[in-house]
Amino acid sequence: MKYLSIVVSLLLLSACSMPLLALAQPGPPPVLPPFLHGIELNEAQQDKIFAATYAHAPLLREQEKIAFKAHEQLRALAGSSAYDDAKASALASTAAQAMAQISLQQARLEQQLLAVLTPEQRQQAQQRSDGRQGPRRLERPE
Repeated sequence: MKYLSIVVSLLLLSACSMPLLALAQPGPPPVLPPFLHGIELNEAQQDKIFAATYAHAPLLREQEKIAFKAHEQLRALAGSSAYDDAKASALASTAAQAMAQISLQQARLEQQLLAVLTPEQRQQAQQRSDGRQGPRRLERPE
């Protein structure tokens, strides 16, 4: 049973840490989110987008640090001979809560940025989002 708990913890850890790797880009956060690329913004809009993006940066960074630390401790615990399922569960919950906060902050930021746009610009952003391809689906030939 202990072996199964370790295996499940490692699988959960690897699945949860993939989104964190994408967040671990060095340097400051991007000034212009991808869904706004190619949209003509006036100077006032650019300033508002810059301010909103950088206002969220400390909040996102704090949650990233919490998630990274919890994942690091969970990895160490999973490889330890003193594995404790309750502690592993608490660490996984901490990491999950931090990831949830990151997702919530990103949704709030997106709403703030969309509020800066004109109706025509919002429509352009929506068209860009609709045109983006999601994950590929493998279809079996019949």
